[in-house]
Amino acid sequence: MLGSFFPRPALFFLSAIIWTALLVVFWYGYGTQLGQIFGFDIIEDREAVIGLGFFVTPEFQWFYIFYFIANALFAGFWFIWSPHSWQLWSIVGSQLILFSTYFSVQVSVALNYWRRPFFDNIIAALDPEKNVPASELMALLVIFAQIALLWMVIYVATRFFVSHYIFRWRTAMNNYYFSQWSRVRHIEGASQRIQEDTMRFAGIMESLGVSIVDSIMTLFAFLPLLLSLSSYVSELPIIGVIPYPLMFAAIFWSLFGTILLAVVGIKLPGLEFRNQRVEAAFRKELVYGEDDETRATPPTIKELFSNVRRNYFRLYFHYMYFNVFRGLYIQADNIFAYFILIPSIAVGAFTYGVMQQILTAFTQVSSSFQYLVNSWTTIIELLSIFKRLQAFERAMLGQSLPNIDEDFIQTGGLEK
Repeated sequence: MLGSFFPRPALFFLSAIIWTALLVVFWYGYGTQLGQIFGFDIIEDREAVIGLGFFVTPEFQWFYIFYFIANALFAGFWFIWSPHSWQLWSIVGSQLILFSTYFSVQVSVALNYWRRPFFDNIIAALDPEKNVPASELMALLVIFAQIALLWMVIYVATRFFVSHYIFRWRTAMNNYYFSQWSRVRHIEGASQRIQEDTMRFAGIMESLGVSIVDSIMTLFAFLPLLLSLSSYVSELPIIGVIPYPLMFAAIFWSLFGTILLAVVGIKLPGLEFRNQRVEAAFRKELVYGEDDETRATPPTIKELFSNVRRNYFRLYFHYMYFNVFRGLYIQADNIFAYFILIPSIAVGAFTYGVMQQILTAFTQVSSSFQYLVNSWTTIIELLSIFKRLQAFERAMLGQSLPNIDEDFIQTGGLEK
């Protein structure tokens, strides 16, 4: 799954995490000073630029150069130390996806800055005692159209590239598994693992992988904005006055939802895995019955289908209470941001435009922290596929099977 596409996966991902952490610390600790040394007119707390000029400020120009140099060093090290046939796609391609995702998140930040003047002007225009020229509102709408068009271009280009990137990953897996075909062709479900599971793995990674990168980049982009907007919020309901209330509220609420759903959904990955097993056993017997009249007899089919039915009923039951908790949390999430703003709204601590900024920034940060909440069912499916391919690879290499596979052999696919 990983070694076919990435060089030395364990070391590669560990080094990527460490390198990224060091770069983040360096950027937020010394990035501004270093940029000023190189001649960039970087000003801390510069007033936000409304429009496309937001992306060509000295701060952004310095970031583009910093990102390129840092990634060139990382890629060059791996190209030399551990060459890999797919290194251009797996390393450089990953870096390009990270950059385009971060840039698209910055487009959302630019739209967030646009919200304050636009909605403040809307409120002022609705006041009979104030006069807001229509041309000013139209100019702001033109700016929105420009930013939205940029977002669309980046979104389409990123999705197009990610689709090719993921298919290359699937190709690498397919080539590796098929190179071992003489050793794996006798393993039960080998053809399904190579064709269907690699296809589903690639499909899920295309959506889930981009989502997790987008969530991380959103945190980097919106957390500083949320910290600055916390100055408008004096206190939180029940808790009272605390430093950086918006950030702490977003973190608390997101962790609460993540832990809640992780606990109530803990049985689902194993059941999804067993579901594929019992379905495979049922399908295999039917295929054998097409050519051998002694196979797929009514008693055998009845027993195998009974296993399928029992596992599905278990899934239905566990998904039922999981969906109850997930639904309750999602509905509460719709009003949580308004709930924490009530004390500040009541005393008129900010304008309507600022409130729109706060709500958007809070939702972005909260949604990023809620990645597991929003993607839990897809993660469950991915874990199930991962377990199947892991068992397939162990069988391919003659290693012992995971415990869940041993349980399957001993129980006929039913949960013990």
